[in-house]
Amino acid sequence: MTRRDRLMATLRGEPVDRPPVSFYEIGGWKVDPNDPDPFNIYNHPSWRPLLELAESETDIIRMCAPAYSPLPGVQIEEFFKTETWIRDGSLYTRTSVCVGGRTLTSLTRRDPDVHTVWTIEHLLKTPEDAELYLQIPDEVFVREPDVSNLFEVENELGDRGIVMIDTADPICLAASLFSLADYTVIAFTEKRLFHQLLEKFARIILPRVEKVASEFPGRLWRICGPEYATEPYLPPELFREYVVPYTGLLVQAIQKHGGFARIHCHGRLKNVLPYIAEMGPAGLDPIEPPPQGDVELLEVRRQYGKEMVLFGNIEVSDIETMPPAEFEKLVAKTLRDGTEGEGRGFVLMPTAAPYGRVVSETTLANYRTMVRLAKNFSR
Repeated sequence: MTRRDRLMATLRGEPVDRPPVSFYEIGGWKVDPNDPDPFNIYNHPSWRPLLELAESETDIIRMCAPAYSPLPGVQIEEFFKTETWIRDGSLYTRTSVCVGGRTLTSLTRRDPDVHTVWTIEHLLKTPEDAELYLQIPDEVFVREPDVSNLFEVENELGDRGIVMIDTADPICLAASLFSLADYTVIAFTEKRLFHQLLEKFARIILPRVEKVASEFPGRLWRICGPEYATEPYLPPELFREYVVPYTGLLVQAIQKHGGFARIHCHGRLKNVLPYIAEMGPAGLDPIEPPPQGDVELLEVRRQYGKEMVLFGNIEVSDIETMPPAEFEKLVAKTLRDGTEGEGRGFVLMPTAAPYGRVVSETTLANYRTMVRLAKNFSR
């Protein structure tokens, strides 16, 4: 089977020659190791063998988004202003939102040797800030999608893999406006207000997803955000209240056009798995093993494997720190558990990717083990 055929058969629940293996963000995001940008960690020589391994040997799931443009005539700068500067080698970005006679601000920092963005100051701090934010007209946030770039990426991939469209859900956008502490307090104590935020983002996201799903049908999607409502942040009943009615609509819109909606949810899944299944997604990732998660892959496979393709569940910290001989045993067990009995499909995949500038020899060796064992796996 080609790599593309293997992935598509897995999504449809059809027999495959072996389980696909993906490195998630590595091979998922298209990066340029030749870009000299000081914030491009991938230009360090230690990354090149791993990037080449992902491109040449894994079943590529390329994460993409359509090109987006604001509605004609909408004056976004009337509400949003952004400034950036570099200090002590780090890139800072301040966003100012002017609404109701007040200015709300957020501040992020990006360091050259770490591929992540740290939020130093969140935009919303109080219920009053949220009330102001709700006054911003919806059309300021609306973006018209153009899917032509998705076809271009798919054509470039050929039979090496598939495209996966990435989208946030309403709780992802609403919760990330606050610090984690402020978010959990407001989600518990200001339910009406939090639902208003979710409804606002649903009005913005759902038409966009429906349009892309209809113009680029039958593809895999990743929906990010439900983990904000898992334990220990919120109890399962609030997952049911804040995720299922809103994220479930995105799942329906994608699958109405023959697409495959994959729920992305880190952390503790055990008590929310019934609610995830209620939304009817085609897939679930990354199914973190204990102690990061609270449920074993084999249990998820036995209970929900007939309904969903399971993606995971190799913890990235194990890839970076576990001795190769021990890691080989872990991967072998994961492949057995992920394919045990009858199920829709399984994709061997890490829970995330390294985000430091230098890739160690242990890390590279362990990624090579994932490829080797997946290719040689036989049930």
